[in-house]
Amino acid sequence: MVANAPSPDEIVAAFETPADFSFQLPDPEDEEIQDSEFQQQLDAVWKVCDRYDLQTDIWRGRVLRAIRDREKQGGDGRGSGFLNWLKLREITKSQAYALIGLANSADTLLAEGQLSAEAINNFSKRAFVETAKAVPEVQKLVSEAAQQGDRITRREVKQIADEWTAMSSDLLPEEVKEKAQSGLLPPRHLAPLVKEMEKLPDSHLEPLQKEISEKPDVDTVKLLTSSARSLSKYLDAAAQVQTLKKGAVDVEMALEEALRLDCLSTAADLVKVATQLEQTVGKLYTTWKRLGSLADRLYVDTGASNPHLRSLLSCLELLTSEVIEVNLDEAGERIVRLRVMTQEEG
Repeated sequence: MVANAPSPDEIVAAFETPADFSFQLPDPEDEEIQDSEFQQQLDAVWKVCDRYDLQTDIWRGRVLRAIRDREKQGGDGRGSGFLNWLKLREITKSQAYALIGLANSADTLLAEGQLSAEAINNFSKRAFVETAKAVPEVQKLVSEAAQQGDRITRREVKQIADEWTAMSSDLLPEEVKEKAQSGLLPPRHLAPLVKEMEKLPDSHLEPLQKEISEKPDVDTVKLLTSSARSLSKYLDAAAQVQTLKKGAVDVEMALEEALRLDCLSTAADLVKVATQLEQTVGKLYTTWKRLGSLADRLYVDTGASNPHLRSLLSCLELLTSEVIEVNLDEAGERIVRLRVMTQEEG
């Protein structure tokens, strides 16, 4: 046993002593209570529940981690003891590892001195999870706010993350950062733009940077974010479309024309859907081959004495033959026929 480790009774007492869940909720039908006061009373109760929900999940994660690690030391090597523990308590493996991850994040923040045990109570559960997922710089900023007694919700975590993203990015011109720092350009609008710009090659960044430098306002930021998103989608999808690689298509020149005609979004959707169609055709072919293989196997395993199975196979020939036929509606008024033709390139 670890030295100074709390006894089971002490652990239970630590949770039972402050956890008074005999709340007196305001009467919803009491017209003498103002709406603002009514909501404040309920919000106070909600925060208490949220706090203990987070603390409970952190401790559950620590318990599960201990069971898992104990299994590694003296178990059968297959983790059966850990899995049996989860099964008895109706916890899925994914839920267990999510709780273990939450405990790891809490312990990391505590060990690095960024956060005190008391400051964890200032987080909502979802805010703490978001903080644990954030980059170390954002974790530090959020932890500092919690240490000062600020109530931390997902909104605060997102706001801090957006501010850090905007102010630390090398992709934004300095004059834009200065405007954001002065409060004239909200970081919550700049963060999505930075994230989209990070997906683009350097050759496509300069026009965006020039435009936002010339007109650093919210409308320009929103427009450029949409343009960068479409540009990224176009470049990514165009690189995946096998059909384009077979033809004499200059993807960059096509992009310039789409930009000039202000139809980049449509062009991006076009190549995106083309990618999806190619992937669908590939999946269709492998599924068709699989279906045919299963039908052949069942045909070999059956005979004339199994008329119903043979009838099943006969009906499915509409799908297993070279020409696939599928009704697009229940009435059979619209039918699609596809001929599967494969060719080996020498």
